[in-house]
Amino acid sequence: MKILLDAFGGDNSPSEVIKGAVDYVSEGGQAEVCLVGKEDVVRKIIKDNGYSEKNLSYMNATEVITCEESPTEAFRKKPDSSITVGMKALKSGEYGAFVSAGSTGAVLTAGVFVAGRLKGVKRPGLGTIMPTVTGTPAFFMDCGANSECKPEFIVQFAIMGDAYMKKVYGVKNPRVGLLCNGTEEEKGTPLTHAVHNALKQVKGINFVGNVEGRDILSGSCDVVVTDGFSGNVAVKSIEGTAKCILAVLKRNIMSSFMAKIGFLFMKKAFKKTVKEIDYNNRGGAVFLGVNGVVCKAHGSSKAPAIKAALFQAETAIKHDVKDEISARLTDESLSEIKYE
Repeated sequence: MKILLDAFGGDNSPSEVIKGAVDYVSEGGQAEVCLVGKEDVVRKIIKDNGYSEKNLSYMNATEVITCEESPTEAFRKKPDSSITVGMKALKSGEYGAFVSAGSTGAVLTAGVFVAGRLKGVKRPGLGTIMPTVTGTPAFFMDCGANSECKPEFIVQFAIMGDAYMKKVYGVKNPRVGLLCNGTEEEKGTPLTHAVHNALKQVKGINFVGNVEGRDILSGSCDVVVTDGFSGNVAVKSIEGTAKCILAVLKRNIMSSFMAKIGFLFMKKAFKKTVKEIDYNNRGGAVFLGVNGVVCKAHGSSKAPAIKAALFQAETAIKHDVKDEISARLTDESLSEIKYE
């Protein structure tokens, strides 16, 4: 098992990315990690920090695409970027996954134009695992790949998310919900109305209707789908809320002696809570619909988040969903769906 890791992707690359790879290997990761990027720089960091090179390999790429650049233009002008070189290696079939904390747009562009789409896929999408109050995960898609969507795109997100939860998390009959501003069927926009009507017609998915933003973390659904604009706003709002709650708790705990004493009794539960809601421990978003496992880590990822993304990629390789996604999206019954 081999995983490609963009060593120069993200705000804290390459040092934190390399440390994340080393931590992944040292903590039981089963895959060999190939660090893609300026090899001389990567080797120097490993040497200077005294890191073990066990289960690490290198793939030289002389260029870096930054988040400030236009993704499509940078992809065209920088053919030797770590993202493009990594995607080409993924397409070769020698590697099982590609992980990057770099430009989301560039990863998506390279995923579509280099790795290619799976048969039947109209638009690949980004899906991420969200924690819920019940302790079971929920899959949220699309969280940023497609700001503007046609109804059929979101229907495909539902099918792909359903396949992912079945294969990777062993959920036998995932409950699929559509993000909306109300649970009533008449609520929403023309887009959500069309998607709602279509999802009721899709065979093989357990569509439970509209769900509100507050339901994403409630555990009432195993898969929640929406367009990439709404999804990205929702995910970042949840991340911001989690950070805010933790900051306020910390401030109030430190505000009095009695609160500090109480914290000593609650310390274990508090740490467990932080671990559950911290996105750094969940890895990244999976880019479903492309020909290969692609994981997009948060741009601000440090070593723990990179390590988590590598473990996430390892799990996705072991429970490959590509064939099931293609089979379900080429099913003739989908052509009979009416979007009204």
